Amino acid sequence: MTAERGRVRVETGAKRVRAYLAGSLVADTVRPALVWEKPYYPTYYVPVEDVRAALVATGDVQRSPSRGTGEVHDVKVADVVAAGAALTYPDSPLEALRGLVRLEWDAMDEWFEEDEPVYVHPRSPYTRVDALPSSRHVRVEVGGVTVAESRRPVVLFETGLPARYYLPMTDVRMDLLRRTELRTSCPYKGTAGYWSVVVGDEVHENLAWGYRTPLPESRAVAGLVSFYNEKVDIYVDGVREERPRTQFS
Repeated sequence: MTAERGRVRVETGAKRVRAYLAGSLVADTVRPALVWEKPYYPTYYVPVEDVRAALVATGDVQRSPSRGTGEVHDVKVADVVAAGAALTYPDSPLEALRGLVRLEWDAMDEWFEEDEPVYVHPRSPYTRVDALPSSRHVRVEVGGVTVAESRRPVVLFETGLPARYYLPMTDVRMDLLRRTELRTSCPYKGTAGYWSVVVGDEVHENLAWGYRTPLPESRAVAGLVSFYNEKVDIYVDGVREERPRTQFS
């Protein structure tokens, strides 16, 4: 089933979805709703009857032009309370949302799709990630200086993003890279660590990243380094690629 209003789209999923707080089961459903509140990825809503925790109304509301008036609830399991972690839309103009509960992702300790942990946000059924070994010649320049060059890249294709070139560390000028504290997480790839690139007296902050222990579907990029196509000059088989315009530009 699919329903839409404004920019919000609702679809019924087929995966078993569970959420835990302080080791206690908060929700367990085989009828999750995938709700695209943002264009890049969905949010899980679960039927109220599949919520095992106590939902305590706070009296607060959140208003959305597409979803209507949302009623805020605390989520309570045993003696643990996640304040304001649940939202319901009992009178939503989008009928598919009535009778559902939105649990704040970060307020829960663990989420599972079937028996696999999921991080950051639900996986979209319309996002695909393919990491393919290649023999193409890839060269990366920063400020006119070659910082990486390889004929054995892994090219990662992810729906909605430009192709990313992951290169072996031995083909990267690691002497020009400085490890930073930045970490980001992705439900398809895992947790990435970052490097800044130092060229002359200029420091290009968090320009490169890599996954030491990626998730299974992206294991081909383990230990490799990638650079933002949006911020560096990349030559593939001798041809300079145009810098893409994305949310990372």
